[in-house]
Amino acid sequence: MEVEITTLEQNDIWTIMDLLPGKKAIRSKWVYKLKLRANGTINRYKARLVAKGYTQVEGHDYHDTYAPIAKQVTLRCILALGVIKCWELHPLDVTNAILHGDLANKIYMNLSSKDSHAR
Repeated sequence: MEVEITTLEQNDIWTIMDLLPGKKAIRSKWVYKLKLRANGTINRYKARLVAKGYTQVEGHDYHDTYAPIAKQVTLRCILALGVIKCWELHPLDVTNAILHGDLANKIYMNLSSKDSHAR
């Protein structure tokens, strides 16, 4: 959790502030995951702070969503090409992936059950 908070702060993702009158904050939650080694033993613990975006209403709270993703079939094709071409392949584990984009409106997220919020 400390790594996640530190990374978010280093990337200047938010500003801690009081929620403005008439604004609605999206709630947040922590999501935890175990990263396992090939033999099944625990390699490390991961934690992500995520917004509960499913509480928003399309057309009211937001209008467009888009996030570029790599589909499983694309990944398999690239790996197959690597094997066929005898490329040297290296695994990569991204510590923190942040989507960058310009937002037209300010988004408020509740960090805790207290009155502090982030934008």
